[in-house]
Amino acid sequence: MTPDLSTAVWRKSSYSEGGANDCVEVADGYPGLVPVRDSKVPYGPRLVFGATSWASFLTEMKSELR
Repeated sequence: MTPDLSTAVWRKSSYSEGGANDCVEVADGYPGLVPVRDSKVPYGPRLVFGATSWASFLTEMKSELR
């Protein structure tokens, strides 16, 4: 089931520079889920990942940066 994201509070990574709009934003407050959207298109499509899948994705991305 897709969560209702109409009242979601979105946040950017603390690694985003200044007022950059080319970021991925996530919404907190959805247990077990991580809603994600493109900051350039705030009313566009959103993706919802399982928290475990999102954590695995972040771990892999961080390892690629090293």
